[in-house]
Amino acid sequence: MSLPSNVHVSKHPCLLAKLSSLRSVETEARQVKSLVHDIALIVGCEAFASALTVADGPKGTTPIGCDYTTTLTQPHEISIVPILRSGLGMVDAVQTLLPTPVPVHHLGLYREPSTLHPVEYYNNLPNHTATNQPGAQVSSLAIILDPVIATGGTCVAAIQTLREWGVKKIVVLSVIAASEGVRRAAAEWPEAVEIWVAGVDNELTSKGMLKPGLGDIGDRMFLTIGK
Repeated sequence: MSLPSNVHVSKHPCLLAKLSSLRSVETEARQVKSLVHDIALIVGCEAFASALTVADGPKGTTPIGCDYTTTLTQPHEISIVPILRSGLGMVDAVQTLLPTPVPVHHLGLYREPSTLHPVEYYNNLPNHTATNQPGAQVSSLAIILDPVIATGGTCVAAIQTLREWGVKKIVVLSVIAASEGVRRAAAEWPEAVEIWVAGVDNELTSKGMLKPGLGDIGDRMFLTIGK
């Protein structure tokens, strides 16, 4: 499978085993949440090894009285942007990985059923209506959490929104993607976007669902199947 250079598919054995478990219809909601968290932790670890750098911080002291130079990560201005609602299942894992807590800005996007086009219904980016507004708290790095990239429309819309907000770089963390959809997302702003995903499926159903996929991961996590 040929994918753009800014799409990174994990080969971690533990992650692949967890993804296999997540695919099963027999996996119940509590375990679905746990698996999404674990997968986000592994994918995030791989992504941040590339997206972040280290720098010397202030002096510190160890418990036995030795001085040492602390280590900081850069960039400092980072925000997490989960796509509601399924992206919420990845937030705790990403916050666990980062050395200090960072802001979480939610984006609400859904696919219009007949066209499969994304529709934004919620956006709490600071001053998001005025990109160049003085005092706007724009992050240097935004981390989009989008567990399932199907057609790619939702991910593309999130990238466009964050680009207009003024971010300099975007990392997308995903559990699974369709090859067609992830190519579309990767092409939206290739010089600034890196996509890290646990697995890729080649097919979509007529309703825009991944095949074999994971089903509706939001419904599975929040017990709203058949709503």
